[in-house]
Amino acid sequence: MREGARLCLDYSAQSLWRVDRMIDDLRREGTPYAAVQSVLRGFGAYAGEVIVRQTGAEWWTAGGDHWVRTPDGRLWDPIDEARRCFADQGSLRLLCRDATVGGSAYQGP
Repeated sequence: MREGARLCLDYSAQSLWRVDRMIDDLRREGTPYAAVQSVLRGFGAYAGEVIVRQTGAEWWTAGGDHWVRTPDGRLWDPIDEARRCFADQGSLRLLCRDATVGGSAYQGP
């Protein structure tokens, strides 16, 4: 997806603006959900990895679901947020902002 869409995905919080815009474009074009389901999952996983890298969070999984747990104990569901974004009810950029607010900013080892 990255090469085909010419997205600059560098795991920065700023790159999530481009991902949100790409999801908006897919929705506005009337793309059926079934056609983009796996792409949305990939965008959500990418957003989750941005949060992990920004905050020192870790991935959690159970029953086939995946979440990100930030060091302050909060759980985030970026894959579901990508689905919500496609339904015009969410934002990966804002999810990342919220996940990194409140002292969660990771300073590295």
